Amino acid sequence: MRGIKILGTGVYTPETKVTNDDLSQFMDTNNEWIESRTGIRSRNYSASVPNHEMAAMAAKAAAEDAGVAPEELDLIIASTCSPEFFYPCMSGLVQNIIGAVNAAVMDINTACTGFISAVDIASRYLEDGDYKKILVVASERLSPHVDFEDRSASILFGDGAAAAVIEKSHKPMYSYLSAKGDPFEALYCYVNKEHNCPYTKENEALNAIMDTEAKKNYLQMDGKGVYKFAVDAMATAVTKTLAKAGLTTDDIDLVIPHQANIRIIQSATKALGINPEKVYVNIYEHANTSSACIPTCLDDLKKEGRLKEGMKICLVGFGAGLTSGAIVFEQ
Repeated sequence: MRGIKILGTGVYTPETKVTNDDLSQFMDTNNEWIESRTGIRSRNYSASVPNHEMAAMAAKAAAEDAGVAPEELDLIIASTCSPEFFYPCMSGLVQNIIGAVNAAVMDINTACTGFISAVDIASRYLEDGDYKKILVVASERLSPHVDFEDRSASILFGDGAAAAVIEKSHKPMYSYLSAKGDPFEALYCYVNKEHNCPYTKENEALNAIMDTEAKKNYLQMDGKGVYKFAVDAMATAVTKTLAKAGLTTDDIDLVIPHQANIRIIQSATKALGINPEKVYVNIYEHANTSSACIPTCLDDLKKEGRLKEGMKICLVGFGAGLTSGAIVFEQ
């Protein structure tokens, strides 16, 4: 039976805090408009620290919190949809920076579902028994990806990194992962890379889709389409996972959803009949940091002393792809 125990958590919050009022200085918006629609009051941007360094700082903090030396880590799984490099992998860069000389490494990208996917993978390695301590780190530097002339999308995202060190537990864990393959329309960010290979032609099909400079260079999102998918996907993921576990929403002590939009969280949890007091939200101060959202919440809760032994915890999220998933485990 798979099971996980969170030994330690860590977070890196970038230095530049940007409020809704700050955005209103150069964008046609205001605090009331943003907060009423999204729940977001501020977000942080990494002005100079690259994504992999943010990841490394969160990873180092998680290892220290767990009381685990970097060389004791057996595997590093890194989640990001905003890497600076195609290669090397971000997990390899993290390994080098923190000195995890004995750890194998891998990167994954299921966008905002990334931390859930990574923990699911980690739990299977732990069950196999070859790896005893695994670091899962999620880091996103989304500020260069958003178009600040697009009010609807740019207000939603922030930068940040968070990590957890986990080991096998005798307490059961259940998971559900799903995808609804999407042909670009809902949420995407194109890799616009020039090349000079004389044998490689421009892709006419992609050029037809990426027909503006904004589409070539910045994140694109169909807000209404994502909203509808997210509410349904989150409710389905929780329902399916609880069914595997033989539990109901009444049995869950704490729900940590992906922090995309307060309205999505409220609609999904209402559809599930979950008491709002069980749902942890920190979108107000961090905005949507993609796969870093859920582990940032875990770090908040651990620092506040709210991750109690024996708690049944549900993690649930969705992302570009379109992906979704949930995990239920007992701490």
